[in-house]
Amino acid sequence: MPRQSITFTDPNSEWLRTKVDVEGEYSSNSEVVNDQIRKARVNEQAEINAVRAALRVGEESGISNKTLKDIIKAVMERQAK
Repeated sequence: MPRQSITFTDPNSEWLRTKVDVEGEYSSNSEVVNDQIRKARVNEQAEINAVRAALRVGEESGISNKTLKDIIKAVMERQAK
C-alpha cells in the first residue's frame, strides 16, 4: 500500500484521537481516514446515480408544455412542504 504523509488541523487531529484512543472504534488514524474516504466515495457515487436516474426520468417523461414560471412555482411549492 502506498504511504502518504498528511497534516491535520488541531480539531481534526483531536477528532482522530477520539476515534482511535477514546472510543476505540478504530485501531489507527490511517484506518479512520481510509474509512472516511471510502464513505465519501460511496456517497459521491450514490449522488451521481441519483442525478443520472433523475435525468433519465426527465428524458423519458417527454416534452413539457409548462412555462419556466410554472416549473419554478412547482419547485418552490415542493420545497415549502
